Amino acid sequence: MSWESTAVYYRLINEGVKARLGGLHSAKLVLYSVDFQEIEELQHAADWDEAGKVLAKAAHFLQLAGADFLVICTNTMHKVAPAIEREINIPILHIADASAAVIKGLGIRTVGLLGTRFTMEQDFYTGRLREKHGLQVLIPDENERERVHQIIYNELCLGKVLNESRGKYCTIIRSLAQRGAEGIILGCTEIAMLIGQKDSPVPLFDTTRIHAQKAVGWAIEGVHPNTDSSNR
Repeated sequence: MSWESTAVYYRLINEGVKARLGGLHSAKLVLYSVDFQEIEELQHAADWDEAGKVLAKAAHFLQLAGADFLVICTNTMHKVAPAIEREINIPILHIADASAAVIKGLGIRTVGLLGTRFTMEQDFYTGRLREKHGLQVLIPDENERERVHQIIYNELCLGKVLNESRGKYCTIIRSLAQRGAEGIILGCTEIAMLIGQKDSPVPLFDTTRIHAQKAVGWAIEGVHPNTDSSNR
């Protein structure tokens, strides 16, 4: 939801379109950028109903503007995807489904998950990975989850990328790998600002990049959930 990762999405989608189509091609897209301060306050107040209303209204405007499908550029706010779906008639490209397809394609079945406390601890994300995609999901311990969460909100969402915080994330990643994680999901769209593959002993799955690449495919190929085998 922060503009920091929104800018990354915009760049990746346009780069993807250019790579696929060449020349001067760029992405046809409609962007609704929220005031993240308002969303963050609703998240930490656990007022998910109101947060859902805010994003559902935004999604409705995007549909009216001509969008063929919706990309929610955040992991955490997929918690309110059902509320959004009730207000629109276009499909949502779910970030967990896009990521799971890549993970399973590599034969990985046990993954570690980093993200906000909401994403790591609540069932809307881990439950979907387990029940829909058959993945075993490991999360950091309580103190580590709090550390991951605070770095996201107090640093990355503000554009701060600190070496000390990178070291903390690396330690947590190694711990998850030692517990059996065959790969790590960067389950917050800001985390890739801090961590790259060189920082991990196991494969990292950058949900921002995966989501953006899948969106390019949907846009160019006209794919939607009824014809996309990865979402069956």
